[in-house]
Amino acid sequence: MSLPANVQRFEALLYASLMLDAVSVAVQDRTPNAAVTEQMIMTGTLLAGGMILLLLYFVRLAAHHRKNWPRWVLGAALVLSVISLGQIIGEKGLELDSAIEIVSCALTTMGLYFSFSGDAQGWFNA
Repeated sequence: MSLPANVQRFEALLYASLMLDAVSVAVQDRTPNAAVTEQMIMTGTLLAGGMILLLLYFVRLAAHHRKNWPRWVLGAALVLSVISLGQIIGEKGLELDSAIEIVSCALTTMGLYFSFSGDAQGWFNA
């Protein structure tokens, strides 16, 4: 059985968003200082990479294995990302990595919209 068009759009947009998240992690400022050690920076980078891999798995579960709960987890992750992004922009202003995150959040929002609309509605199991 082939994927419905909206599920394909959901999958493509979420994969593009996660690719941008990986780029955002790559361009983050990793300069150690008195408050942030190299070990803390490495741990944060590894955690971000692990989270990206987990979210990739959730997109696959939703799109190809027709699971409903990963879409809700991805939506919750989007809400947390927007809150975090707002705090970062308020603290540091608009930088390259936060601009990339804005585009990533927009892609995720569009992808999740497609997963809940049109021919995708009957695709996911409860």
